[in-house]
Amino acid sequence: MNQVKRVLVIDDSAYVRKVVTQILSRSPFLEVVGTARDGLDALEKVEALNPDVVTCDLIMPEMDGVEFVREQMRRRHLPIIIMSIASETAEMTLTALELGAVDFVQKPTALATDKILDISDELIAKVKAAADIPTSRLPVIEAVPPKLKLATAHKGAVDMVVIGISTGGPQALRYVIPQLPANFSVPIAIVMHMPVGYTEMYAQKLNELTNLDFHEAKEGEVVHPGTVLLAPAGRHLTFRRSKNESVVAHLNARPFETLHRPSVDVLFRSAAEIYDSRVLGVVMTGMGADGKEGASWIKARGGLIYTESEETCVVYGMPRATVEAGLSDRSVPLDQMAQAIWEVI
Repeated sequence: MNQVKRVLVIDDSAYVRKVVTQILSRSPFLEVVGTARDGLDALEKVEALNPDVVTCDLIMPEMDGVEFVREQMRRRHLPIIIMSIASETAEMTLTALELGAVDFVQKPTALATDKILDISDELIAKVKAAADIPTSRLPVIEAVPPKLKLATAHKGAVDMVVIGISTGGPQALRYVIPQLPANFSVPIAIVMHMPVGYTEMYAQKLNELTNLDFHEAKEGEVVHPGTVLLAPAGRHLTFRRSKNESVVAHLNARPFETLHRPSVDVLFRSAAEIYDSRVLGVVMTGMGADGKEGASWIKARGGLIYTESEETCVVYGMPRATVEAGLSDRSVPLDQMAQAIWEVI
């Protein structure tokens, strides 16, 4: 039987605190044990109430959400879900994720209206998932990436690496991608589930840390070795061959029926159709099963599928679905993922 998880709700708006409490109370597996009006209040409430998970606003008086995450993680690691408005707080949200928050939910409006109810299902799902994360799997941002063992470059088994990732993804990619060397000889394409307004800024931040050219994918751009393309939020990333046989990126809202846009399944299938057997698909930490169907397309063409090991996933949903479908060739811990990718390249 699932144990009821204790939730602390942090927001400077009394209305939002009330509505979020009502939303979460719909789940028989969640109990809101308290609310806090700002970060300082929240630090005291965490100490007194010992919640399993926290939802946290960003723009608050006294102590904002970023400073709360920083201080709480210094005191004790705890699953924290950020709730924010993308246009106003995208940079703050990414900073909070860098500091150890596990996920975020985009508020539909900054106003005290019933539109907050639009995020009910997403909020409940993410809070439940976060509450179940063992402390040992929470993102450890201060971890030092290991040095890669760089063998002499040679023609490897694949011409494209595609990665699907979600909950815990910003931190995991920040750990893996900077380890890859400047002479990485194939392109990488990534789908990470993020709301509109975050992917471009995230790509800019990560590009400052890596030897590769990491940027948000653009329509029609030629796919080059040593580049990392991040699918923009709200559009699927696929590939096409141009008249001169170059592979170019294509962005589209179709298909509409996918649970996520961009979708890992859509990216993986397109990579398999263009690169045939010479694709490595990597399914990493995240909720749900996005990537399982795409992995089956890669496997059907003779490509490879790696999945992140359960012990290092923040949420093991996406890799688990792929593993249980019998599609994973190798399970790899996060601290060995860059080496595993390099070796097959």
